[in-house]
Amino acid sequence: MIRNVVMGRVRPGAEAALEDGLAGIAALDLPGMLANHVGRDAGLRAGGWDFAITNDWTDGAAYQAYDVDPEHNVHRASVVEACEQVARVQFEIPG
Repeated sequence: MIRNVVMGRVRPGAEAALEDGLAGIAALDLPGMLANHVGRDAGLRAGGWDFAITNDWTDGAAYQAYDVDPEHNVHRASVVEACEQVARVQFEIPG
C-alpha cells in the first residue's frame, strides 16, 4: 500500500480557494483508492502546518494514476495556489 501525505501553509486571504480545493480532493473516489482524508490543523501544538491531505492507494500504479488524473489536478492546483508552502511525501506501508 502507498500512503500519500500533503501538508500546506496557506497564504493570507486564500482561505476560500483552499477550502474549494480541499473539498474537491475529499470528494474524489478513484480506482485503487483505499482511503482519502483532508483536514485543517486542530491547533493542538504550536508550529503545525495549516492542513493535511492523506490518501492510501493499493499500489504505486494507482497512486501514479491519481497523480495525473485531470479532476485531481484541477483541485490540486487550487490547493497549491492557496499556499505559501507545500510539502508532500509518498511512502510504502508493508501489507
